[in-house]
Amino acid sequence: MYEYLDGKLIFKCPTYVVIDTNGIGWHINISLNTYSNITSQERCKLFVWQHVKEDGHTLYGFADEGERRLFLHLISVSGIGPNTGRMILSSITPAEIQTAIVKGDVPLIQRIKGIGPKSAQRIILELQDKLKKEGIETLTAIPQYNTAKDEALSALIMLGFAKNLAEKALTNTMNTESGELSVEQLIKSALKSL
Repeated sequence: MYEYLDGKLIFKCPTYVVIDTNGIGWHINISLNTYSNITSQERCKLFVWQHVKEDGHTLYGFADEGERRLFLHLISVSGIGPNTGRMILSSITPAEIQTAIVKGDVPLIQRIKGIGPKSAQRIILELQDKLKKEGIETLTAIPQYNTAKDEALSALIMLGFAKNLAEKALTNTMNTESGELSVEQLIKSALKSL
């Protein structure tokens, strides 16, 4: 899978961009959120996701990693495809979407074109616990690890542990162990108590 494409911005419109990377022009579908974040710079870097189906391969691009992660969460919901996911990201900001899902704000999600009451409820039902468990801040920005504890906490959350339980286990590990522990040592010790 492609992680990102970085190249010369050849064409930009509200629904897609064309990026030239070493003589290859990539047609990448984008949301309005990404469109507004891409300035008219010559170089452009988009995080991408490739949708493969019988009749073609389609690339979807995102201004940052957080928006892509939210998109992947949205399309994991039954009945929400890539184009609907892009429509959701184009209608309201990713932060507003995350907040609406976590708070269970059905009317806000229902205002998005193409999302009815059942779809809005399904999105909340399927994603609310995931987003609460991960913490809303993990989707809005690329995690910045200042300490070994922060990195270990992120790894434990990705392994499926609740954030508050993982923090508690790491705190207990750091209180009982002496000396500076590496990320790996912190994770191993915390896993024993989880």
